[in-house]
Amino acid sequence: MKTLTLSAISLLLSFCSLNINAQTVEKIKYGDFDSWITRNINESRVLGGKVKKVYAIGPTATLGSAPYNGSSASPWATSNVMARVMGVTKGSNAVYPEVREGHGHCARLCTEIEHCQAAGLISMDVVVTGTVFLGKMLEPIKSTKNPYSKMEMGVPYDHRPKALVFDYKLNIPGNNRLYSSGFGGKKELPGADKAEALILLQRRWEDEDGNIYAKRVGTGRELIGKSTTGWTNGHKVAIHYGEASSVYPLIAKDKSYYARNRKGRMTPVQEVGWDAPDAAPTHMIVLFSSGSGAPYTGTIGSEFCIDNVELQL
Repeated sequence: MKTLTLSAISLLLSFCSLNINAQTVEKIKYGDFDSWITRNINESRVLGGKVKKVYAIGPTATLGSAPYNGSSASPWATSNVMARVMGVTKGSNAVYPEVREGHGHCARLCTEIEHCQAAGLISMDVVVTGTVFLGKMLEPIKSTKNPYSKMEMGVPYDHRPKALVFDYKLNIPGNNRLYSSGFGGKKELPGADKAEALILLQRRWEDEDGNIYAKRVGTGRELIGKSTTGWTNGHKVAIHYGEASSVYPLIAKDKSYYARNRKGRMTPVQEVGWDAPDAAPTHMIVLFSSGSGAPYTGTIGSEFCIDNVELQL
């Protein structure tokens, strides 16, 4: 078995360290959400042929309808995508740039229903949860099956930070959730959803057959279920090293996140155990979402705004 090596170039592009008031922080590039890519996607004529604006996090640019699989300059991806199902092209957007007075921009993550209807072809409603994460989203999306297989989760990283730090504000309306994957109808579920902030540090390796395995090095997760009246600044999610099943258990094999192996094939990252408390990671997963339940489930109208994402070292 060969341990996956750290990409120094990727690390250089994505992170920089600063010492602020004797506290060392590592800023994640574009984690201030002041710079955005605007994509103008031409939806299929059977859907009306409209131009859908879809946003990505990265160096300011305007793009057309071509599939987007991330920017080499930005470590961030979002749940905003171009889908092409049964030959019909549609854009989906649930993460937006929003002006934050006195602080440039922030990211607004929303839980919404994406409606797609074409006479004689498609009529479907899909609950979309606004999510941003370190990694890539693979387009075009061709089905709602196994959504994690369409996300390349995590970036190379070898530090051992103490906490994930960010500013946020949250609004969760009502006290119910909706499930709708576009097939099989809708289902009302009791209880309001919660926003999620997650950081996982893994030590990954790949076997001769291209299978990817990982041991969990560090774990931090918080579910936020209380709406705020304004911004909460410098919020910290502590990272626990070694065994931390009470914070976030090992990821089950059938729910594994995905990454590319040496041959470029998308492969599930199978977590096989807890690493030693002093182990060094090879990869980091950071994820924020307006919901924390199963895919295609959430409280419609939830809004989770985040800004100034960094790591406390």
